[in-house]
Amino acid sequence: MSPHDARPPLTAEERDLVRLEIDGPIAVITNNRPEKHNAMSDEMDRRLFEVLAEVHDTPGLRAIVWRGEGKSFSSGRDTGQIGVRVEDISDLEFIERGHRPTQQFFSMPCPIICALKGWVIGGAFERALLCDLRVAAEGTRLMLPEVVHGVIPDTGGVARLFQMAGHGVAADLALTGRVMTAEEALSHGIVSRLVPADELDDVVMGMAETIASAPAFTVKMARRTIASLGHAEVQRSISEEALAQSMVFASNDYAEMKAARAEGRVPLYRQR
Repeated sequence: MSPHDARPPLTAEERDLVRLEIDGPIAVITNNRPEKHNAMSDEMDRRLFEVLAEVHDTPGLRAIVWRGEGKSFSSGRDTGQIGVRVEDISDLEFIERGHRPTQQFFSMPCPIICALKGWVIGGAFERALLCDLRVAAEGTRLMLPEVVHGVIPDTGGVARLFQMAGHGVAADLALTGRVMTAEEALSHGIVSRLVPADELDDVVMGMAETIASAPAFTVKMARRTIASLGHAEVQRSISEEALAQSMVFASNDYAEMKAARAEGRVPLYRQR
């Protein structure tokens, strides 16, 4: 258990929320809450980070596939847990505790390929953006709806979108919360391939096998070079987002949004 986390260990049922299978040089991580479109609960988040830590320390791995069971990769944060926190910790501490294991995406010893399908929303979309490669099934829909809930994306996804697609696209998704189709994502380079839904797993596994068969040191150096072009700025953005999100949680406008929704009235924002 991390010294920063005094919560009890996950149960066997909670550990099954994210499955890990290792076959030789390839690891497959599966979001396993299909009845909820793999919406990320606190327990599912914790299990994902446990799995990432295990994969991080497994020798001999050459490629990682991250996929979702059922119809969607992940519909983002479980809305039933938004704003729910039983621990007596500050907003900043809560956010930074999640950011610490998120850094594993930047230090993985081998590439992560995301198999995107159905809904890819919010933090799940952002985490996929931190990975090496994204392949989308036809019909996939991606979005960052945080602004609709009165908060901001805070996992580095906006910075990565900025690098991939430019200021306009990043601002459009972050400020309007609109849906982006897989076809549009392909046109912006957010995903590198668009495939029929029934071919997604086979295509992604084929990519993993191709990477795993290449010279290991060569792959390592290629990833190192690519990482040097953008990781530092994304990590800096994550740090800034933690502070900004903490200020949002403490703002009058955020409190007004929640009060107005509870009372069924139009909010009166004061920009503070």
